Formats: sequence, C-alpha cells, structure tokens
Amino acid sequence: MAGPCAVESRELLFAAADAVAGAGAGLLRGGAFKPRTSPKSFQGLGSEGLSLLAQASQRTGLPVVTEVMDTRDVPLVAEHAAVLQVGSRNMQNFPLLREVGRQSKPVLLKRGAAATIDELLLAAEYILQEGNPNVILCERGVRGFDPSTRYVLDLAAIPVLRERSPLPVIVDPSHGTGHARYVPSMARAAMVAGADGLLIEVHANPALAKCDGHQALTPEIFAKLMVNLHELAPLCGRVICSVAAADSARATRSPRTNGNPAGSFPAGILPDGNLPDGNLPDGNLPDGNLPAGNLPAGSQDRLDAGQAPRPNSFDDEVIAP
Repeated sequence: MAGPCAVESRELLFAAADAVAGAGAGLLRGGAFKPRTSPKSFQGLGSEGLSLLAQASQRTGLPVVTEVMDTRDVPLVAEHAAVLQVGSRNMQNFPLLREVGRQSKPVLLKRGAAATIDELLLAAEYILQEGNPNVILCERGVRGFDPSTRYVLDLAAIPVLRERSPLPVIVDPSHGTGHARYVPSMARAAMVAGADGLLIEVHANPALAKCDGHQALTPEIFAKLMVNLHELAPLCGRVICSVAAADSARATRSPRTNGNPAGSFPAGILPDGNLPDGNLPDGNLPDGNLPAGNLPAGSQDRLDAGQAPRPNSFDDEVIAP
C-alpha cells in the first residue's frame, strides 16, 4: 500500500498514484481527513479529497485505503474506500471501532503510539464483535526516548501478533522511522520478520508536501524498493501480490461469512492468492472471539501459544496516552 500522506491536489495525487501503480503497489493510500497535532496544520481536503482518491483509483485500478476519524463520516468514506483505516490516535476510540465494525469493508487498525500489544488486540476485538472479521493490524512504531527516529518501529511485534492472532499484520516504516532514508531498510526487515504487507508514504515531490514530507519516498526510490522486495520475497517464502493476481484470487476464493463478499481483502493485503499462515480464516467469529478451529496452517499453533487477551487481563480503566 503506497501513496501520499495526505491528498493535497489532483496533480500531486495523480502523479503519486501513477508512480506507485507503475511500480507494482497493490493499494493506493492517501489521507482525505487528517488528524494533526496542531489545529493550525493542514487537516486534509475532506470530501473533496475522497472524490480525488476515487478518481485516482479509477485511473490506476488501485483500490483505496484511507483514514476515517469520525463516526459520522464512516458511510461517506466507505463509499469511496476499499479499506477503512483507523489511525493510531483513534485506536481506542471505541464508538469509531464499533461503527467500522458494522461495515462490510476491511479495517486497517493502527497500533497507538503508546499502546501495548494487548491493547491493540482488544481494540481489534471491538471491531470483530460488531461482525466484521476483516481486520488488518498495523505496527507503525511506538514512542521512545531517542530522537534519532520519529518512533521506535517494533518489528518484534510481528511474530508476537502472528503467534497470538490469525489476523494479518502489516508494517508502516514511514511513520515508524520518520525519515525517508530509513524506510527501505525497515521495509525489507519487516518482510523478513513475517509482515503480510507494507504501508509506505510516497509523494511526487516530498519538498512540496503539506505534511510528513521528510518521511515520504520519491517515486524513483519507491520503484527501486519494489524491485528489492520482489528479489527478497522468494527468500522469505513470500509472493508479492499484484492487482491482477488479487482479482483472480477474489474470484475463486470461497465466500466469507458475516455478510462479507468472497475475497473481501483487496489487492496487496494477502502475500499470495490464498489464505496463508497468519491471515484470516473463513467462518464465523462467535461473539467477536478468535476461533479455535478450522484455521489456516499454523494459526492454531499461535492461538494455543497465547490467546488474544481478555478485557480483564489488565486494568481496563487505564487508557494509554
């Protein structure tokens, strides 16, 4: 998944979309609604940005993943996006989690900057309990004390999450490092560690970006990274899924339950055309709990090693800042 941090203009978005599509990305990312620390910072184009994302998707054939911040905006964003993103700052926005859980679209759930793995898994359970089994967990870095990088990218979270949950796990090395020069190496490391996908910021001209330009790759560097990843993938037993391959997989995969269509994960989420080790099983998720049977190869072992935490596993009243 690749694209600009924020949708800023038609020209810049289309240039980035064309570049990532040409390099082989599976989804187009871009923010129409932006949660910013300062209210004076660029907040995104809102509904206009969603319209531009839809045009870019039609232009390139790439499905869109974009963030939704407000429960009132969920239906609108769902009309334009293939994947709904719940950002780091909203990981414990429980009304929002419940609302996206009522949608049929997959939900990309980012780990909070000060959240434990327990808290991330419990946040996912809010979505699962509403009937949406298509949750994608995203490691995007946690707060540390060293200012050399924006956050500490916790790659150890990948095997821990894969051990404890059958949900797919992706990594955002752009926010995790905060510097474009570190993104390629951490993207490769994430693949080796077992990530099911990557979320990477790419901007047509990072110097002109209204937010996070310092961590965005140029189209040229992203294209080189994609070549590197294609070379590395076979060594890790992985296959990078193209849009065409994902379309074929969606057409042949057995239907999911809970009202979701067959193969409701878009291109780029799954590393191949099947449900590989670590991804979602077919079947109902009773009461939002992770199932104990009929899991893909290896998933049962991860559940046996450590079930998803229950709400009484820590003080529910303590909310991470």
